[in-house]
Amino acid sequence: MQRRILIIDDHDDLASALGEVFSHVGHEVRCLGSREEAIKLGPLETFDVVISDLDVKAGVDRPPADCGIATCLPDPVFVDGTDRLKVFKLCAALFRQEEFVEEELRQIVATVLDYKIRFVDKADEVQRLVEHIEFELPSVISLMHIVLEYLMKRVEKLGVVKPEQSNLFVALDEAFVNAVKHGNKFDPTKIVRIVAEISPSEAKFTVEDEGDGFDVNTIPDPLDPENLFKTSGRGVLFIYNIMDEVKYNERGNRLTMVKKAIEPSDQPS
Repeated sequence: MQRRILIIDDHDDLASALGEVFSHVGHEVRCLGSREEAIKLGPLETFDVVISDLDVKAGVDRPPADCGIATCLPDPVFVDGTDRLKVFKLCAALFRQEEFVEEELRQIVATVLDYKIRFVDKADEVQRLVEHIEFELPSVISLMHIVLEYLMKRVEKLGVVKPEQSNLFVALDEAFVNAVKHGNKFDPTKIVRIVAEISPSEAKFTVEDEGDGFDVNTIPDPLDPENLFKTSGRGVLFIYNIMDEVKYNERGNRLTMVKKAIEPSDQPS
């Protein structure tokens, strides 16, 4: 099935290469060079996938929330001491417009992230920046696995964690699976939104689903002997034990987690 793909890339790091790849397999691809061009384009409902890879400076005007494209363009929040972000967003929230084909979308997402990690995401180029990464994807476990692998490569490349010394993979996997399984009930018409802000000092992750949410305080304590053989609650316990900061919103459908970088003095000798 032919899909319409929009790529917004201000340095042509991805646009030309991905445009050729996706066009070759029969997709219709449109490439733009700036966020401003995308805003002028108007509502993006006709595109199945929107990919943006941009440098964003503090004070740049944002599109109004009701302009019809804000949900598919990144709108990052600047942290203290940072006036420039490297921003990447992959939005497939509109992919559900036509008949949903999981393998088709999985291949598109995997191709984009493979090109990013191999040809664009250079550690020396982002050491003084904050990377802002967003995904808006249907509730499909295979997509979550691809995103998880990509994010782990990013935090490892920037030195936030070392694979052999961190259980960050476990915490993120629990968060992503919970959003798909418990939050959105495996419904591919519901979206999981993942935001990562990564710098050499820490990685902050936000995972939000479209489910009804829950009260984290009502989860049975998995350490209680009475709950020894119950699986519920163990994932949340893992997340709290692995991450340095954990916070749920009041509704319980958005989880924010922070992992601090390992200081040299904290590393095993």
